Amino acid sequence: MPKPMKFLFYFLTIGYACIALFPFFWAFYTSLRPTKEAFKLNFDFSGLSFDTYINLIEKNDILKWYFNSIFIAVCVTILGVVLSTMAGYALARINFKGRNVVFMTILGIMMIPGQITMIPQYMLLNKFNFVNTYTGLIIPFVFNAFNIFMMRQFFLSFPISLEEAAEIDGLNRFGIFFKIALPLAKPAVTTITIMTFMGSWNNFLMPNLLITSRDMYTLPVGMASLNSQYFSFPNQTMAGAMLLSIPMIILFLICQRYFIEGVTSSGIK
Repeated sequence: MPKPMKFLFYFLTIGYACIALFPFFWAFYTSLRPTKEAFKLNFDFSGLSFDTYINLIEKNDILKWYFNSIFIAVCVTILGVVLSTMAGYALARINFKGRNVVFMTILGIMMIPGQITMIPQYMLLNKFNFVNTYTGLIIPFVFNAFNIFMMRQFFLSFPISLEEAAEIDGLNRFGIFFKIALPLAKPAVTTITIMTFMGSWNNFLMPNLLITSRDMYTLPVGMASLNSQYFSFPNQTMAGAMLLSIPMIILFLICQRYFIEGVTSSGIK
């Protein structure tokens, strides 16, 4: 690449990165400002402190909300990844009656907005007394049509000859899945793990509908409860946003290599 083009490439890349990171920087900066200064659109670094974070933690059940979010996200991720991986493999490799119908049904589910199913889900969960319980916050989110579709595409992408060789060596279907297919699917599994955890961690609408007691709040619902119809504290809101986003940033930075590799190798460009 010629030097002028390389310079232009780096200039545009760095410029775009600055534009993309500025909202995050402004949110963190606002969270450190005093309440009376938080509404001003200026840069003044004289009164910055972590008092907002300290007050937020001391006056609210932040640790309990963190526990709820982590527990629910971990359970949804483990169950969802296991079921999505096995379902994707079955759709890709096992010839059973109605396989195409099942796959087309999954594709159809992907096209239905989640808001349409919120009320039926709530009525069903209420009938089973799952409202305001961990079970009600976990079970409805375990099934993910997109994850099943993604794993199916990945399992279709690597050669079947590996599985045939393993079958000749005496492995049954479960042995082939756990010893051959699953280790090779590590990038795709990592990708859906990150996406499932992020989706559960950031989920707001359904938990807000299902949770009726403050001690069951997840972090997004708890942070939203800090603002009311009549008052709002931007520094407090931004501090909550930082507490909510930092774990996801750390997770993505640790697993980004597998995430990118999994997306590109699954046929989703």
